Amino acid sequence: MRELRGLTAIVTGASSGIGAATARALAKAGVRVAGGARRRDRLETEVALELDVTDRSSCERFVEQALAELGGGLDILVNAAGLALGREPFDASSEADEQVVLETNVHGLIRMTRLCLPHLRDYGHIVNMGSVAGRQAYESAALYVTSKFAVRGFTYALREDLLGRPIRITTVDPGLVETDFSLVRFRGDEEKARAVYAGVEAMTPPDIADCILFALTRPLHVNVDELVVKALAQSSGGRILRSSE
Repeated sequence: MRELRGLTAIVTGASSGIGAATARALAKAGVRVAGGARRRDRLETEVALELDVTDRSSCERFVEQALAELGGGLDILVNAAGLALGREPFDASSEADEQVVLETNVHGLIRMTRLCLPHLRDYGHIVNMGSVAGRQAYESAALYVTSKFAVRGFTYALREDLLGRPIRITTVDPGLVETDFSLVRFRGDEEKARAVYAGVEAMTPPDIADCILFALTRPLHVNVDELVVKALAQSSGGRILRSSE
């Protein structure tokens, strides 16, 4: 197993959900973590900096400040920032939502990878947060599904480009995880958000953080290309067995 103590990491979307749980798990393993999020006040990382992955200047400023605080080198990048907006058929969705989703989930992830890649030390590791939505489409989620298929495609392509360099890359594709994800998706409608997790034992952010640490701690000659993780009661993005059924 790879020893993580003493390494450095950047985690985007680190103020809540999977990003926050991953940052905590890394810190517990002895990693120095720079967390970035728009809600800086909710960050609990050693280095806590404001970050809007949809804004190039914000990303550039964040990476420069984070590296300065961490000592100039980077071992781990976790691209965890992401969201969905709305749950309606494509022809009822808006171009405004499309821009936010793609800028956050795709362009932001690529932008942060481009900025951090030159600073990754030998045997650095990039972890991209995908989704089961990027493997199998489900209805009324075209924008989100598109963004996560793009994340998986980018990860595959980057893996090809990095072949021969001592850098590892993994995509983690979770299914149903109980976070603020649905609250954001439904624009603050708590009743709709709660209904997503009703009647089923969803996964938790620490469950996914454990999977990320598994990939990070494999021997250095091993690359975990992808991890697909679902709740036991879920067979696909759109098929969930609930206790009321």
